[in-house]
Amino acid sequence: MSKRFLAGSSTTVTLSTWNSMTPRTKQLHLVHWNTKYGDFGKAVQQPDGLAVLGIFLQIGDARPGLQKVLDALDSIKTKGKSADFTNFDPRGLLPGSLDYWTYPGSLTTPPLLECVTWIVLKEPISVSSEQMMKFRKLNFNKEGEPEELMVDNWRPAQPLHSRQINASFK
Repeated sequence: MSKRFLAGSSTTVTLSTWNSMTPRTKQLHLVHWNTKYGDFGKAVQQPDGLAVLGIFLQIGDARPGLQKVLDALDSIKTKGKSADFTNFDPRGLLPGSLDYWTYPGSLTTPPLLECVTWIVLKEPISVSSEQMMKFRKLNFNKEGEPEELMVDNWRPAQPLHSRQINASFK
């Protein structure tokens, strides 16, 4: 599983969801690849290659379940770095309600491959301003390259075309 954060450079960036026009400052993507394809590179070539769980984040109370991730950020600030997580329970990243929308779609970054089953949780989780600032210090660049902060990396809403969005709730 990998994690991807989509971030605005300030907390005033808004994204829309299907049910409202509520300010959303960031999304957490938990990316899973289908092991029947052997590796991630082969999985992204298949329409059912990835499943991505999208979780909206909003400014509010600190999220204790995020602390292990935050503690690792200094060691993985630049591209190509990794960190081991021991005794990490990803359930600490989930909201109280697991209501969701799901639809077939694409990666949100080039090459935008159509290989993702999106599962987007309806309820956001709360993170503190301090926690959010830690994410805004991540970089796109490799160590030793000019700093390029990982902000304003969200993709505008795309046309549905013939995609069907299903909900787990009424």
